[in-house]
Order: sequence, then structure tokens, then C-alpha cells
Amino acid sequence: MPADNFMIGIDIGGTTSAFGFVDRHGVLACEGTLATQAGQPAQDLVTRLCDAIDQRRTALPQQTVFSGIGIGAPNANYLRGTVENPPNLSWGASVNLVELFRQRYDLPVAITNDANAAAIGELQFGGARGMKHVIVITLGTGLGSGLIVNGRLLYGTDGFAGEIGHTTVTPEGRSCACGKQGCLETYVSATGLCRTVIELLAQRRDPSPLREACFSRLTSKQVYEAACEGDPIALAAFDATARILGMKLADAVAHTSPEAIFLSGGLAAAGDLLITPTRRYLDEYLFNPYKGKVKLLRSELPEDSGAILGAAALAWHEVGKVMIKA
Repeated sequence: MPADNFMIGIDIGGTTSAFGFVDRHGVLACEGTLATQAGQPAQDLVTRLCDAIDQRRTALPQQTVFSGIGIGAPNANYLRGTVENPPNLSWGASVNLVELFRQRYDLPVAITNDANAAAIGELQFGGARGMKHVIVITLGTGLGSGLIVNGRLLYGTDGFAGEIGHTTVTPEGRSCACGKQGCLETYVSATGLCRTVIELLAQRRDPSPLREACFSRLTSKQVYEAACEGDPIALAAFDATARILGMKLADAVAHTSPEAIFLSGGLAAAGDLLITPTRRYLDEYLFNPYKGKVKLLRSELPEDSGAILGAAALAWHEVGKVMIKA
């Protein structure tokens, strides 16, 4: 392929969607964003994205070639090319997003969920380069995960393998948006951290600036800032979050025996407040044969463009025939 060959990486979110043109080295040449308008049909978003892509394409040299499109989207099914019952998007039970883009572009199109895109991006452009067995955890409003086994994303029979966020911490625990109770993401996520703070404030009498916060508006950033100031409630919340995450990651290690686990997303930006205790709890809960063998690391993809790079990495893998169906 020529040096000026690019993939189009597209990240679809409930509020904002983004796209960019990414070369084989992970260099982002051009990017753009637009409002998703979640209440509108998927076709409307695809049309607006394609119009924006065509407009931004004019900024590239004339000899630029696009060889494929990679898409990261909530509840996306790689095997079917569909987005199924997406949260925060009024698209119905299933929409074939791959076909909608193929109607506009005569290019290979691949789609996967946002956490899988993050995993393939880490493998292609981030800290997992050269590794074959990796788990990537995205910590945002919820908890997503992508499993790399033998250098390939694991999709399973129906395309939805690797949903660690919906494994159970406690069967009668917190209510989850998925309809279950006690899911990991209700404890380990930006939202889960805030729920833990609210519980601790009710259980303990420690003075804390978080007692002045409006509970319905409490953010993980407020908790982080309080923890940085040594607030005991905030520190206890991070420790409780790390303990549960370390325990469940130890379970995941038993299933896939990865070389490394990467944490990405907004909550991972808490750095040592989360990662140091998680590493300690992971080691505590690991089965002895795995102890000392699994690295716990922060993602090396840039926070502001990591989702686009991950989507583009999916396209590079497809065109390069590196990734196969599990």
C-alpha cells in the first residue's frame, strides 16, 4: 500500500460521534466531531458522518487513498455488522450499520463495540504492540472490556464475548442498567465510584467536603479531587473500587492468562489512586501459577483520540487479514 494510505476510524457515542483518518503507524492526519442526535434514525447519522468525512477529506493530498472503514459503537456486533439495542440511541432492536456505510462508500467496513476497538487499538498502536494475550478494560460511565487471545479479538459464538462488566460481583447487589443486579460495572466505573461514595457517606461519620455535594450531581472528578486532598471518604471509595476490580481481573486472568491488562478511559486517568491498589488486590486474588506474571498498565493511546485510533486499527486488521472470527 502507498505511504499516503489511510483508514477511516469512526467512534459513535450517545452524545458525540467522531471520525479521523489514520495511517498504518497510528498517525491521525485529520479528524472531526458532530452531535450524534441520538433520537434520530441511524441513517441520519450515517449521512451526516459521510458528508463530514467527504468535506474533511479535501484537506488531504489528492493522492490520498482510503482503504477501509472501522467503526466503534455501543452494542456493536462484529459478526453481523449490526448495532443491537444500543443504550442511549433510539435505533430499535437492530440496525446494520455496515450496510449503511457501504451504500455510500465502496470500501471494506468493519464494526465492533467501543471496548473491543480500544483493545485492538492498544494492540496495533499502543502499549500492547508485540503482545498476543491482552485484556483491555475501559472505565467510563460503564465498564467495557476487550479480550485479545493469540493476537486476535475474542468474539465467541454470537459476537458478544468478553463482557466482563456484566459479570456478577454479588447476586443481590446494585441494580444495573442491563437489568441484572450486582454487575461489575455498577461498582467499577465512574458511576460506580460515585455510588460507593454515597454509601460510605451514609455508613461513616468522617468529615468530608463530599458531604456538601448534591448526590444526583456528584462526579468521579469531584471524588478524585477530594482523594488528592486526602479526604478519607474519597480514598476509601477508590480502595473499595480497586479491591473489586482486582478481584474480578484475577478471575479474568484465570480464563485467558494474559501478558498484560490495560486500563483506559476517564476513571483510569485517576492513575495511582486506582492502579496501585488494584495491582495489589490483583496479586492478592490471583491463583498462584499466575502471580508475578501479569502486568497492570495504563493505556498508551491518547485519551482524546484513542477511540478513533481503535476503530481505525480494526480496519487495518481487517484489510491486513490479521483478525479472524473467534
